[in-house]
Amino acid sequence: MLSKLFIPGNRSKEEGEKPFWISYADLMSALMIMFLLVMSVALLAITNDVTEAERKEVERTHEIDQIMAKIEKATRQFPGISIDKNRSVIDFGDRARFETGSSRLSNEQAQYLSTFVSEVLSIVREELGKKWVKRIVAEGFADQRGDYLLNLNLSLQRSQRVLCVLLAPPAAQQHVLSPDELEQVRELFLVGGYSFNSAKASLEESRRIELRLEFFGLDEIRPVTGKIPRGDFGTCRI
Repeated sequence: MLSKLFIPGNRSKEEGEKPFWISYADLMSALMIMFLLVMSVALLAITNDVTEAERKEVERTHEIDQIMAKIEKATRQFPGISIDKNRSVIDFGDRARFETGSSRLSNEQAQYLSTFVSEVLSIVREELGKKWVKRIVAEGFADQRGDYLLNLNLSLQRSQRVLCVLLAPPAAQQHVLSPDELEQVRELFLVGGYSFNSAKASLEESRRIELRLEFFGLDEIRPVTGKIPRGDFGTCRI
């Protein structure tokens, strides 16, 4: 009689435990599925972000290539000027060659430089130019004769000469930039001296100037500058 009483009790205990273990296993499975879902969503979001960033970078590169292609097309009207698209550099070649130890350009060279830069500025004023062109750096170079500091100063003066030519008063040259172009030059152009760190094959080729275009990054915003009075650019002091 006692055995009959105890046996149902044991069965009830076992049957009561089985649903608990089954529920625990189901809970762990559900947690694992949730974890996998969360990870899948996170990976998908990261992948989408990378894909969107890559798309924007490809678009940026394509639009910058369009700008450089227009400048390259403009150089066809100016023999002697060449474009290095990989470096985003305009090389004036023989059209802006300097004498040894000099930072002077002839009137003919100055006119050629000014006329071509006017073409470049018109491209920069277009939609893509406004969107991507950050600055234009005038870089002067010297040959390997003379000491480093002498040539560094000479290179800087040669790059400054570009600004002197572009901002020269009307009486100093035939081709004169418009008031809006002059403001563009002041806003965009920087100067830099590079001594003989980038020497060419010959001494003559090394004594040159280049214009290097710099472009905004993807999320870079054009800085807001203080209000600068129009005109009154001063006079060249080199």
